[in-house]
Amino acid sequence: MAKLKILVAPDPLLKQKAHPVTEVTDEIRTILDDMLETMYAAPGIGLAATQVGIDKRLVVMDLANTEEGEEPAPMKFINPEIISLSEEEAVLEEGCLSVPEFYEDVIRPAKCKVKALNENGEEFITEGEGLLAACLQHEIDHLDGELFIDHLSRVKRAMIIKKLIKIKKHQTVKM
Repeated sequence: MAKLKILVAPDPLLKQKAHPVTEVTDEIRTILDDMLETMYAAPGIGLAATQVGIDKRLVVMDLANTEEGEEPAPMKFINPEIISLSEEEAVLEEGCLSVPEFYEDVIRPAKCKVKALNENGEEFITEGEGLLAACLQHEIDHLDGELFIDHLSRVKRAMIIKKLIKIKKHQTVKM
């Protein structure tokens, strides 16, 4: 397994729509494993392939609270697709490995149903609410070229991007 480089906004690759996986192969399974390793090391609870510069509709997540003694529970989604969203909305604070150090409340549908393939190429459907629903929607947004900050006001989004550019310039100068 290999740790991958996580892209940070405003990297233009984060705004591109990912292409579907046409065949579940050992290469795809390796990418999923590398994504999990990268996500755990970051640390994060979800990661989309676009965040590591891979143009494939792949998502990994693990919502287990290992600090509370829960066993890791990695989830892998190939070609995830939202098939239904609740009318009821929920507000959850979101952060993102591609928008480091920023956390904001985001309004999303409270529940969702997602269809995907597992790493054996078998279709499955999962239903989520709360953190799972928000995480599924957040990661699938990545595959469609959207960041959680795209759900914020234009002013707030512009302020965050400006700060990220400033941080990136500062890091480049130090190197």
